[in-house]
Amino acid sequence: MNKKSIIATLLAFLAMTGWAQSTKTVTIKGYSPALKDSTLVLAGTGTMATVVDTVQNGHFAFTLPVEELTVGLLSFIGEGCPNFSFSLMMKPDVTVKVTGTDCIYPLWKVESPIPEQQTLNRMTEHCRDVILEHIKIEQEKDWNKFDSINMVLVKQEMDILSSLPVDAASINKLSNIARMLKNMKDFPYMEQVKDLEKSFAARAPKGFEDQLAEIHNYVYPSPLLHVGDKYIDAELFDMQGNTHRLSEAFSGGRYVLLDFWGIGCGPCMMSEPEMREVYERLKGKLEIVGINQNTLYEWKEHEFSKRIVWKNWNDGKKGSSLTGRYCDMGAIPYYVLISPEGRILWKAVGYGPGWFLGMEETFNSPKQDNSSNLGFVVRKVEANADGTKVSFRNYTKKGYWFRIAKDSYLEANGKKYKLTAADGIKLDADNYPVINAFTAKEDYIGEINYSDFTLTFEPFETIPETFDFIEGDVEGAFVIRNISLR
Repeated sequence: MNKKSIIATLLAFLAMTGWAQSTKTVTIKGYSPALKDSTLVLAGTGTMATVVDTVQNGHFAFTLPVEELTVGLLSFIGEGCPNFSFSLMMKPDVTVKVTGTDCIYPLWKVESPIPEQQTLNRMTEHCRDVILEHIKIEQEKDWNKFDSINMVLVKQEMDILSSLPVDAASINKLSNIARMLKNMKDFPYMEQVKDLEKSFAARAPKGFEDQLAEIHNYVYPSPLLHVGDKYIDAELFDMQGNTHRLSEAFSGGRYVLLDFWGIGCGPCMMSEPEMREVYERLKGKLEIVGINQNTLYEWKEHEFSKRIVWKNWNDGKKGSSLTGRYCDMGAIPYYVLISPEGRILWKAVGYGPGWFLGMEETFNSPKQDNSSNLGFVVRKVEANADGTKVSFRNYTKKGYWFRIAKDSYLEANGKKYKLTAADGIKLDADNYPVINAFTAKEDYIGEINYSDFTLTFEPFETIPETFDFIEGDVEGAFVIRNISLR
């Protein structure tokens, strides 16, 4: 098990949450003689898929709640089934039929009265050969070719988009492609994306203004905010439709944690019990603002949204008005901690058990930047002529181990100060935290423990205002920067 910040990545978060009941549904029916009995059928709208049926005699059928025309997902888990996303257009009171003769469901025939499904069908047919190659590479686990075949698929999708109608299906596809720009420094088809964005904006019918604005923000992003920058205000609204300003969260001189999250994101939901515990402990000192990344329907109708106890807001644009300014990458969960004075203190992506307990610890500890691993905290520093003693606490899930290298050092004023002694920990060995910090009722979190230990380093030649702790010059080492001595 890796000692570094362990980010849970669950493809299906099936048992944790559910959708509220809706009177409007879409019906999906399908058949393939190649499907084995008990193959799981997963489907959903937007970004979240759940198990909706199991195959019997090649057949499956289910209904899903839908309020309006939307792009949905269909996939299968079973012998011979590829790991590939299959998009379907869904609409209330409509029946869609999908049929095939094999298990390659992304290429099956789709019969639907929804006109936008024809747009998806044309894209699929145009990309048929590269989809087959993609599935082959995935099944053979030839990961060296995986990134390159993904880009071939993206290029083919872009090539066909220019000749397709501008509708919900094609706009959704262009949005997915544009979102990649957030995580790719040198996207090879940038000029083509710009041409498509301009063409879609000119040809789109009314009603797609928000989606087009989201695409525009990805293609022409606003300047990114960095640590130390002043926060920017924004207009958001709650689940009752009331309008709010982000600046409201700072009332009373509180720290503000921005939580960019989404339905269907396993780590986003896994973090909630620990965040709730810390939120209660820091009442009056910390405000959390959840900024949801889903459509309004997904956000409002899902049961998970309704149990959030802090500010649960949305911008109506799947978060696009703020993610481009605050988040360095298009991944969630993404956290931004802002000081009571409105300055960004740190940013972090993903979630590891113990992160928010560690964040709480830093509020009563020397000033420091531990955002590379929020669960690893400096609690006290004693610096004198005999050496520098640094007291640490490390939070992590029960049963997880961590290591501290014997070649760890402090750095200040351009000089390194070696580690000379350790108390309460074994260096270069597995250490298991055993002191309980928090036990969640939810099985997917369980118990979070901590360890306290002290490391002693060579004395500073001159006592600095701040110093860095670095766990050896290796990739992925624990690092805490700007630890204050004043």
